Amino acid sequence: MKNHLVVALAYDRLCTFEFGCTVELFALERPELGVDWYDFAVCAVEEGPIRAAGGITVQAPYQPELLTRADTIIVPGWRDADEPQPPPLLDWIRAAHARGARLCSICSGVFVLAAAGVLDGQRATTHWRYAERLAQRYPRIEVQPDHLYVDNGQVITAAGSAAGLDMLLHLVRRDHGAKIGNLVAQRLVVAPHREGGQAQFLPRPMAQGEQGRLSRLMDWLRSHPAQAHTVASMATRAAMSPRTLQRQFQQTTGLGPVEWLIRERVAIVKELLEEPDVPLARIAERAGFGSEETLRHHFRRLTATTPGAYRKRFVLR
Repeated sequence: MKNHLVVALAYDRLCTFEFGCTVELFALERPELGVDWYDFAVCAVEEGPIRAAGGITVQAPYQPELLTRADTIIVPGWRDADEPQPPPLLDWIRAAHARGARLCSICSGVFVLAAAGVLDGQRATTHWRYAERLAQRYPRIEVQPDHLYVDNGQVITAAGSAAGLDMLLHLVRRDHGAKIGNLVAQRLVVAPHREGGQAQFLPRPMAQGEQGRLSRLMDWLRSHPAQAHTVASMATRAAMSPRTLQRQFQQTTGLGPVEWLIRERVAIVKELLEEPDVPLARIAERAGFGSEETLRHHFRRLTATTPGAYRKRFVLR
């Protein structure tokens, strides 16, 4: 990642929170991590003044020509989902996509990528309030309204506001590994990992007692991944029926309890793989997969790579 240039776009009526999350993640120097951190710049894609929510004015030092060198481009929320984007901006996005730059949007920023055509034939998400509008306006995009973020490889889209932070942390994990991603999350005092497929909101809020029991169960499972867990045993620990547990997990995370647990175990495997001397059999045992074969199956299914390839990438750097 040495000299990897992340560029945040700035335009009038900028979404301050989403822009601020991008600055917090990529602009701060982090020498304590011991890795080559990102270069960061803010690029104005239209003439000023650039006003941001809350009465703030942003002075962006760079012009759109910088986008010809950007490795990652972050598009914060666009000022109005129904307002057309300037044609020059769309041309810059298309050119960046054509040369292989990574493009990321937060919330209504997806409308910029959609209008540029770089999401045609791909999956995408946005804030749930805009999902139907996005699907109707751009039928070639497979809109996934319940997801926190969707990673297509070169193009990554996030739902509203705080989901943008999940997506940005996901980029750090993707670039630098689970251990570094978790350290950055600790600095931000946020949860280290939320799967992109988790639900954006609860369609039916849980009763306070149910919510507390589910939260305590999740914390306990994260602390005891090596033990054998079934839906029945998890339901017993949470003092719920298996049917209620299934429903609450689905509403809270967008996943069933078994799939949620598998993804938590894969996250543990990633961090352990970044330690060069831990044998895979030991990792399978500590993460709760039991066997190397089971670990390999779920790891490849969820990461599209092998444990060996992952270890080589994040250890032999």
